[in-house]
Amino acid sequence: MEVAPRIPIDPESGVAIAIGDSSQVGEARRAATAVATWAGLSETDAGKFAILATEAATNITKHAGHGDIMLRAITCGDATAVEVVAIDAGPGIGDLERAMTDGYSTAGSPGTGLGAMARLSTSFDIFTSAGHGTVLAARVEPERSRAARKDRAFDVGVVRVPKRGELECGDDWGIVVDDAGRAMLVVADGLGHGSSAAEASRRAVQVAVEHSGDQPGMLVAALHAGLRSTRGAAVAVAELSARDSTLRYAGLGNISATLTSATESKSFVSYNGIAGHEMRKVQEFSYEWPEGGLLVVHSDGVSARWDMKRYPGLVARDPSVVAGVLYRDYSRGRDDALVVVVRVAAHAATRSR
Repeated sequence: MEVAPRIPIDPESGVAIAIGDSSQVGEARRAATAVATWAGLSETDAGKFAILATEAATNITKHAGHGDIMLRAITCGDATAVEVVAIDAGPGIGDLERAMTDGYSTAGSPGTGLGAMARLSTSFDIFTSAGHGTVLAARVEPERSRAARKDRAFDVGVVRVPKRGELECGDDWGIVVDDAGRAMLVVADGLGHGSSAAEASRRAVQVAVEHSGDQPGMLVAALHAGLRSTRGAAVAVAELSARDSTLRYAGLGNISATLTSATESKSFVSYNGIAGHEMRKVQEFSYEWPEGGLLVVHSDGVSARWDMKRYPGLVARDPSVVAGVLYRDYSRGRDDALVVVVRVAAHAATRSR
């Protein structure tokens, strides 16, 4: 009989499970079942998702020794999909094409893991490099969710991990997309860590949803007013459009935001302060979104010293894979960590040109 996982389940913001031995494999499976149940998946799809989480966690224990499993629900309209992201800093996969073939194994197992995962998934992506590790993302999407994906304006990848020893993550995020392809993204880093920080960042997301029709500068001001009863938070707000190349941004505090592509990166301007406690100035900036570019926003639990040029081909991978690689290699390890990666969906980008 399955027992409830020991971690709090927050399906839409993301659930993180550290994998270090076989006991965490079972925890990943139970958490996946809980997320699938919350998402309303059929018994068949929920079973697939539980297998994906189990296989991903098992691969980490066998090949890397330790790593992380991320689980979340992805809502699009009235449809919901589920995602697992597996992150490790192990030896990597030398011959990925061969490793995806049934029967190939380097650990004495049947060798059906990656191939089976790809077949069970609606979408599957993996980035690996020898000596540096592997990050994979796999989703199970019910038919209604697959149909809704055709109208989705943006693809969003997320990795969200609490400070070691804490159950709740003090960083949070949210995105609201309207029918015109306009999206408002908010990322919040509650002051400190633990439950009080989590309360502040959750409140920031709630306020952002309530004011999602505002421009970014106005929304930051609304966040400052709405967080007065909380510990306070660093906040970043970006207004995105799938139909033109302009992005508008406003930030308060030490959240990093960067537009990056295969050839260039541009970091955004954010002013000092803490929403809810200190805001001397807020200003909105406009930036050009390059074709094929990614918006990367992360809390200060992740160093901003990353360089996409170190990872040939990564900018074209699934946004969740990108988020996983940046978290793995640049997490400071002593704070909550959140990485959000956004790309204009391919079909939306085609319509906009």
